[in-house]
Amino acid sequence: MLEVSEARSRILEAMKPTGSELVSLPEAAGRVLSQSVRANVTNPPTDVSSMDGYAVRAEDACAGRLLAVIGEAPAGHPSYLSVDPGTSIRIFTGSVMPAGAEAVVIQENTERRGANIFLTENVQAGAFIRRAGQDFAAGDILVAAGKRLSSRDIGLAAAGNAPWVSVYRRPRVAILSTGDELVMPGEALPPGGILGSAGLMLQALLRSAGADVVLLPVARDDEAAIRRLVSGLDAIDLLVTIGGASVGDYDLVQSALKAAGLRTEFWKIAMRPGKPLMFGHLGRVPMVGLPGNPVAAYVCALRFLLPAIRVLSGCADVLDEPVMALVTETLPANDRREDHLRATLGRSESGQLTVTPYGRQDSAMMATLAGADALILRAPYAAELEAGEFCPVFVLPEGKSR
Repeated sequence: MLEVSEARSRILEAMKPTGSELVSLPEAAGRVLSQSVRANVTNPPTDVSSMDGYAVRAEDACAGRLLAVIGEAPAGHPSYLSVDPGTSIRIFTGSVMPAGAEAVVIQENTERRGANIFLTENVQAGAFIRRAGQDFAAGDILVAAGKRLSSRDIGLAAAGNAPWVSVYRRPRVAILSTGDELVMPGEALPPGGILGSAGLMLQALLRSAGADVVLLPVARDDEAAIRRLVSGLDAIDLLVTIGGASVGDYDLVQSALKAAGLRTEFWKIAMRPGKPLMFGHLGRVPMVGLPGNPVAAYVCALRFLLPAIRVLSGCADVLDEPVMALVTETLPANDRREDHLRATLGRSESGQLTVTPYGRQDSAMMATLAGADALILRAPYAAELEAGEFCPVFVLPEGKSR
């Protein structure tokens, strides 16, 4: 059995970023930049006020001075008057600083006396002025290539007058579930039937990671049917199969796809849940075969498919890193398979992150998967871990749903 790290490395090495496309800024949220976003303007473009008040000369910014108010400069309406000795101009947040002005006296530190203001506080030169280029200058890199655009990145690009950005095309993923027993939600459940939850679950997970995902019709336990469903998939970037990759008489995915041209890179990894993981290429298309049990499929998706989607999407950061938490129960020594225990997170009295594993870890139990918000990572041959000791955990991307 292949070690998890080696299996992941071999899968990720086979992934290449998709091509880039130009999209409008409103459509770019959640997309990954293929080219850095540069500022097309300087921000602020000129010196502006950061407060409501009065623009004054530095020599007049002293408590006890009486200054004439010679005009006003609302935001968006610069004044063409100059601040001369003994004068001031009414100004507002975002207003362009008038010529001759060297400070802003906030209105709370003034008393209006007819056409004049009386200063009640001393003001330093440069007070309450946002200097031109204080935020960024034209030509500066605002968001680097490889970054998934957040709402704040969108705001920054908008402030830099970058209405169009180059992003990687969303990876196209096809998911194929296999098995005579599978029934889609809403269909009549026959004797021995099982609801096909894994495909819908992984479709939602991969879509949340930025992929365009199509859920193919369920393939029955028939090699010809499996081959028909995967024919004509040359336009996709990744094929994911669920089930049929183990050693049972009706586990036909590997043999059916080999007849269609599958080149198997590896099969079986030292991981629990998820031992019967398969990876190969169907023509030019990478293919990952996941176990049929939904929990095993989900855990494998976290460890292998999400990093693969990030590579395809052009992300600079690909792998999730575990965090350390105090385990609340003693964990027995582990065997040679890297283990992933569904668990819930909490806090100790001192505020330290804690983690509690579920008592049953059956890979078909969806309720505990939905209720979990972390996976405890147990390395191969890990020694017994006593309650109160630290262990690595993967925080689930969507948190608990129950």
